Amino acid sequence: MPPAKKRTRTYDPIRTRTAVLAQLDAVRDAVRGLPPEHLASPTRLGDWTVRELIAHIGMAATAIGRALDLPEPARQDTALLDWPFATSDSAPAIDAFTRRIAAEHPDPAAYLDGVGQELRARLDAHPGNRLLATNAGALPLADYLVTRAVELVVHTDDLNAAVPGLDVPYDRQALAAATRLLADALAHKAPGGSTEVRIPPYAVVQCVEGPRHTRGTPPNVVETDPLTWLRLATGRIAWRDALARPGTTASGERADLGGLLPLMS
Repeated sequence: MPPAKKRTRTYDPIRTRTAVLAQLDAVRDAVRGLPPEHLASPTRLGDWTVRELIAHIGMAATAIGRALDLPEPARQDTALLDWPFATSDSAPAIDAFTRRIAAEHPDPAAYLDGVGQELRARLDAHPGNRLLATNAGALPLADYLVTRAVELVVHTDDLNAAVPGLDVPYDRQALAAATRLLADALAHKAPGGSTEVRIPPYAVVQCVEGPRHTRGTPPNVVETDPLTWLRLATGRIAWRDALARPGTTASGERADLGGLLPLMS
């Protein structure tokens, strides 16, 4: 099929690359020296342990190299906004691969260090317009890097939730890219102009069918912070639970996003 015609914001490929590498390095530094009991701790991702979650974070980065090793597709046949909606189809294969990688790498920090070195070398050797075969279809490398920012930030949050006090920092550019892509995915899923979703300081989108707002304060407004938005968009927190916590507000009869979330899992 022809490339999907969607209005998609652009991302600076150099800044995205820097952000992905910085987020990967932040995770590596934080998990260095984690004791065995922490690595065996449960996470909010089914029955994955912290060790398996760290392996999956590394896999999100090595996916670039695996895609580069495949023949380059003849043409782009999808768009960046398609990616969030295609992730669930690969869940069984990802689970099996994650467990194998975790078993093969007893030192998670050393594993992530090697992943980072290989990723830098692979990115140095390939331009951002090189097409990759991904689970969503053929995408330019520059766009696929944005999806890696989403994966790394979301799973950094999973890791912080699993290991109290770990406090892996979030690279600002990686967090911004993840927030914006999933905000745009919401607007794509529920096109319209009746509801304004604000995720300061990174994104504002309009969505949901109904009377379009043009001037003044919109009649339907949702506002939340970036991490809460990512948790909502990926099913880490339910809409009702987010509204019960400080920092998330919704006003207006069309401001209920519960039926539209999550966007990916």
